Amino acid sequence: MKNLIKVERAKKDITQAELADELKVSRQTINSVELGKFVPSTILALKIAAYFKVKFEDLFILEDEDWE
Repeated sequence: MKNLIKVERAKKDITQAELADELKVSRQTINSVELGKFVPSTILALKIAAYFKVKFEDLFILEDEDWE
């Protein structure tokens, strides 16, 4: 699943560590989600979207291989 977390972080000028602290997860979790190595839980994905005040579907984009 593609995501635009890095773009949104850049807009707010925050680090992965700062976002992780806000969401009560590790920086490694944020890094893994950003890189597409880890698909976040629904709850975490919604928290990330809410933090950036964007719609979930504008932040996380399903790719063709996600349907397989």
